[in-house]
Amino acid sequence: MKYIIDAKDKSLGRVASEAAVVLSGKNIPSYAPNKIPDYQVVITNVSKMKITGNKLKGKKYIRHSGYPGGQKVESMEEIIKKKGIEYVLRQAVSGMLPKNKLRKRMMSNIIISQ
Repeated sequence: MKYIIDAKDKSLGRVASEAAVVLSGKNIPSYAPNKIPDYQVVITNVSKMKITGNKLKGKKYIRHSGYPGGQKVESMEEIIKKKGIEYVLRQAVSGMLPKNKLRKRMMSNIIISQ
């Protein structure tokens, strides 16, 4: 089944939390934490989504190469220019899902479109 979320004029966190609830199956009566529901979440109008506050300059994304001195820090503004707003939304949803073996399979059920 498909679950459609329209991101127009909604904030990043609201869209991400709604998608995370559906991906984990907490919106259906037969919820079980060890099962993945067969829902596909389609998020539309991502380019018209609101980013509130000072998140564009203030929020930092950190990654590490694994080598000494290999930590890279980039702001949300830089990430959106390089990878697009889809990456930011995907990271937000991923952070709201449980940190276990099912997270990667849940994230494969999300479709993000401009």
